[in-house]
Amino acid sequence: ESSTGTWTTLFKLPERMKNLMATAYKIEGNFVHVAYPIYLWEKGNLPQLLSGIAGNIFGMKALDNLRLVDVSFPLDYIKYFPGPNLGIHGLRKYFKVYNRPITGAVPKPKIGFSALEHAQIGFETWMGGFDCVKDDENLTSTKFNNFYKRVELLAKMRDKAEKETGEIKDAFINITGEVEEMKKRAKFLHNHGFKYAMIGFKYAMIDIVTCGAASVQTLRETLGDYGMAIHAHRAMHAAFDRNEKHGITMEFLAKIMKLAGVDQIHSGTAVGKLVGSREEVLSISNILRENNVKSYKKILLEQNWGKIKPAFPVTSGGLHPGLVPDIMEIYGKETVMLVSGGIHGHPKGTRAGAKATMQAIEAVNKKISLEEQSKKTNNTELKQALEKWGRMRPK
Repeated sequence: ESSTGTWTTLFKLPERMKNLMATAYKIEGNFVHVAYPIYLWEKGNLPQLLSGIAGNIFGMKALDNLRLVDVSFPLDYIKYFPGPNLGIHGLRKYFKVYNRPITGAVPKPKIGFSALEHAQIGFETWMGGFDCVKDDENLTSTKFNNFYKRVELLAKMRDKAEKETGEIKDAFINITGEVEEMKKRAKFLHNHGFKYAMIGFKYAMIDIVTCGAASVQTLRETLGDYGMAIHAHRAMHAAFDRNEKHGITMEFLAKIMKLAGVDQIHSGTAVGKLVGSREEVLSISNILRENNVKSYKKILLEQNWGKIKPAFPVTSGGLHPGLVPDIMEIYGKETVMLVSGGIHGHPKGTRAGAKATMQAIEAVNKKISLEEQSKKTNNTELKQALEKWGRMRPK
């Protein structure tokens, strides 16, 4: 069904068809390894890939369950994809941050604030030491929080925060929408940043599942022309990757989005409020960060990424300062860490919550406990955070 097969025998087939057939070359219990001739696939066309290996086959009545676990792409296939524009190394160079996770937060609640309120909370987040402010997945452009107004106000607040801190600040502003509107928003986001700061915004955020692979590929080209990175939100992923017996894995989604060119993508926490085991989180991280991915159990196949740049995994959802050691034990420093409710819920407010998180990161880097770090006179914010949340993991 995913190559030259059909439901019945055919009267006549050209001899060359044998060279285009998919082959099930290894069966291990419920796991089937399938090889496809490279001639079946169009250069640089992700929608066609998905239609082939994840299309009609899932609708066959003969199947009770089917799960696409992973695909190993040859270099002759991936060389037609751009991969991340900046990637891990380019983004670290931009922020001038090399020894800790990149940090960010969503104003909470995720939707309901005016553009001004959103920008004001963003300013407090930046002033607490965070690198980035993030829109959430369902905030695009609403009557009460217009995209263009939000960009304008965030640009002003960003400029102020950079002047007061001497640090590079940025934002993951959501351009999700119809493709032409997304391109328009991307241009505005890039150009508008220059009105206030020395450089424009370096990011645009896309809801990559709801927008679709073709949209991501188009916007990668547009944003690449502007020298910008893509923050990929995975909203709706669990509709097809949560059932362990059926659907498509998050590992595979991360892989094709790295091909398409996202610079960072949400990958779970294993300790926060969202689904995702430690094993899954590590597998996704390996796919995104490693140049040569080793096969692992029945989860990952080998993958040589060639010239494709490494991308950041993004950890988010139900995090607070007390969980920073757990997150960094799993991810290390090569991650984007989003702590949102866990800073805005701080007893002394957003700025204090961001400071508490940065103090927790510093403690991990110094290899001391959060409790020891919190006893220092200039770390009262961490002490207050631990008094409220401790090491609690959301359920």
